[in-house]
Amino acid sequence: MTPDKPYYVYALKDPRQHPARPFYIGKGTGTRAHDHLIRPDHTPKGDRIREIEGAGAQVLVSYLVEHLTEAEALRLEAELIAAFGTQASGGLLTNTVLPSGLGGKERPGLTVPAGAPEKAQVGLTLLKDAVLEFAQANPGGVKNAEVASLLGLRSDYGGGSKDYLSYSLLGLLMREGKIGRNGKGRHVAQVK
Repeated sequence: MTPDKPYYVYALKDPRQHPARPFYIGKGTGTRAHDHLIRPDHTPKGDRIREIEGAGAQVLVSYLVEHLTEAEALRLEAELIAAFGTQASGGLLTNTVLPSGLGGKERPGLTVPAGAPEKAQVGLTLLKDAVLEFAQANPGGVKNAEVASLLGLRSDYGGGSKDYLSYSLLGLLMREGKIGRNGKGRHVAQVK
């Protein structure tokens, strides 16, 4: 790994199928790809790992692409998750990209392309991370207008307000307890 490109994208595969099929796609650095196997969590991914090991097999870890920046790794991870699909959307992967409550909503007459919800959630995660980092870098807090203009989130739509996206992101972060408001009307990162 090069210092400026330490990321990789990997797949966890089930060797009981021929050819071995991926059941999880992720990005990481260092030992991240193998960390899942040390202590499987209580997710569909962890359940599959325990199931494979319980059958006397070993999960295959495949490094798909190495020497990436974080942005490159995130994009490739999102594309692969979209291509394989999550189990929640009828695909192969145990990835839980969609937050609970979003899966399964349908509107008559509208088509949601395969992989679009996963891409949207990866993008939303990146946007929330950027807003949170901005708030953390400014202990005195930030205003919505500052988030919108300084992070390039202001819309050029012809309507009156152009800062709905940044308001939505701040609202989501507040609901998650990652950002709060101080007495001066500014949004501040919560110390954890």
